[in-house]
Amino acid sequence: MQTITLRRSAAANLKDLSATLSGRVVLCLAATVVVALAAHVAIPLPFTPIPLTLQPLAVLGVGLALGPLDGLLAMLAYLAEGAMGLPVFSPVGLGGVAQLLGPTGGFLMAYPLVAAVAGGLTRKWSRRSARFLSALVAGTLAMAILYLMGAGWFMHYTGNQLHAVWIGAVAPFLPGECIKVLVAAGVYSALTGTARPQEA
Repeated sequence: MQTITLRRSAAANLKDLSATLSGRVVLCLAATVVVALAAHVAIPLPFTPIPLTLQPLAVLGVGLALGPLDGLLAMLAYLAEGAMGLPVFSPVGLGGVAQLLGPTGGFLMAYPLVAAVAGGLTRKWSRRSARFLSALVAGTLAMAILYLMGAGWFMHYTGNQLHAVWIGAVAPFLPGECIKVLVAAGVYSALTGTARPQEA
């Protein structure tokens, strides 16, 4: 007599919940809470108005967990919550619309695209390669987009030259972002399994 044990992964649970419209709404709103909590883990730096936060890790996680469309919609909802004055942005800032238009606005505005790119590319590439590698490369590209948009807006906002922007908006954060990408890829791979999915 064989005993069959069914073990449901976190990814399967998310898939079941996202099968209905109400479930997708719940997941998107829960994602905004996760990013908001990560935003409040903030360390201000004396030489730049941009703080160290866990937001990039949370945004990558949202994209990987929800996929490109729902990840994008969740981050748009997050920005809307912040624009309405809800305390979802980093406390190192003015809050509300002023924070969206301030020195960190480019990073915030990039979040929907970052989530969409991370989720979309990972799902596409996972059909041909290991999930960890797919998530790692997709997360790295998504992070590059985050810093292109964030540093570009920072340069426009402050009027600083490229070297000052590199020091104030990019270089101090890169080691931490590398770790965040590795963590996001590792957690995604662990929760969704290590086997390569079949190509559709």
